[in-house]
Amino acid sequence: MKRKFEMKNVRWWIVILLTGITTINYLDRQVLSVVGPVLREDLDIKEIQFSRIAMAFQLAYLIMMPISGRIIDWLKLRLGFTLSIISWSIAQMATAFATGWKSFAVYRALLGMTEAGNFPGAAKTVSQWFSPKERTLATGIINMGAGFGAIIATPLVVYILTVSNWKTAFVVTGAFGFVWLGLWLFFYRDPEKHPFISKAELAVINEGQRELLVEERKSGEGVWKIVLYQRNFWAIGIARFFSEPAWQFFTYWIPLYLYTERHMDLKQIGYFAWLPWLAADLGSVFGGALSPFFIGKLKMSVMTARKCSAATAALIMVFAIFIGRAPSPGWAIFFFCVGAFAHQAMSSTLMTLPADLFPKSTVATANGLSGTTAVLGGMFFTAVVGYVAETIGYGPIFIIIAFLDIIGVTFLWWLLRAPKPIEAGRPAEVLETRVRN
Repeated sequence: MKRKFEMKNVRWWIVILLTGITTINYLDRQVLSVVGPVLREDLDIKEIQFSRIAMAFQLAYLIMMPISGRIIDWLKLRLGFTLSIISWSIAQMATAFATGWKSFAVYRALLGMTEAGNFPGAAKTVSQWFSPKERTLATGIINMGAGFGAIIATPLVVYILTVSNWKTAFVVTGAFGFVWLGLWLFFYRDPEKHPFISKAELAVINEGQRELLVEERKSGEGVWKIVLYQRNFWAIGIARFFSEPAWQFFTYWIPLYLYTERHMDLKQIGYFAWLPWLAADLGSVFGGALSPFFIGKLKMSVMTARKCSAATAALIMVFAIFIGRAPSPGWAIFFFCVGAFAHQAMSSTLMTLPADLFPKSTVATANGLSGTTAVLGGMFFTAVVGYVAETIGYGPIFIIIAFLDIIGVTFLWWLLRAPKPIEAGRPAEVLETRVRN
């Protein structure tokens, strides 16, 4: 392909683009959390009903994660992401029509169905553009979008609430997706078709693809069967099942907890509730940088480095036990920050593993299926949170959150196995995956 204009580091510009859409993804879902106190007053939505709204999103997300991953593997990235962002932007804006907790649950279910394509698509993009050594850092940067979205959501939505109402908050945030869509359609192509990529960078990407740890599947072999029959899938899936509840609690309950238990008003929440999301972004970068450090400085293998990175994050999460025992709202927010930092550090590792362990043609599907197990864990926990918060209080919730990651990383160490390397001289695209254990 003849290129009239070349850019440096196109693959990292792609990462910035994906960070942007992840920011919008989490901004849209975080709006519900920020308007929670207002809905409690305006629509008399209680904690149990609020948990049901959150569960509606999670259930739809759970069902659609593997389906979205398969759709993106089938339609390819550019079209798959386009359909996803159009759909969830419309669903977000439509939430303004909600009149009670049941209609809220319906609209959040629609949002969950349509937002489910984001992370499978991001994982597939990373697998195509990056070598194993760079993947955790790329994934960590993309995951920063989750924190960015929540950071933006709190002051933005609080401001909208002061000048308008909660309905406007859903309409405005939903419109952001269409702005990103234009950038995506203009800039994204696969590496070998990208009009701005240099020959030198394309050579780096192609060389990195030769470092793939797994081989492509035989044509005709069932994609879900390939993924689900692998021990390594269950290593990732079980670890994500136990790590996700903390993130779901942080996503939905921080403003409501600060409002009901720490007696902060809406303005104070707007000033301080974004701090855990800043910590989450720092955790994404920290987790993304750990594996390259372990590989480069300590000479660990890729899989050992991934395991050690996840274990480090799980140990940090233990400090979340002090959220409920914190002597002041400031200290509670500090320990929320520690928990959010730890979760995103672990997430950077767990969400990279499908790109390490599965063929490129199945990466989005593998990520979607492991995301399903994650949301399943979060959904079960959310169902418990509403009841426990109203009847007992939040104390037991923080104790559980603190130790779930330890359980998850224990399964990861036990089940995860390094795949057999590709034999030299044999083209990966015609070989069968041999990572089953």
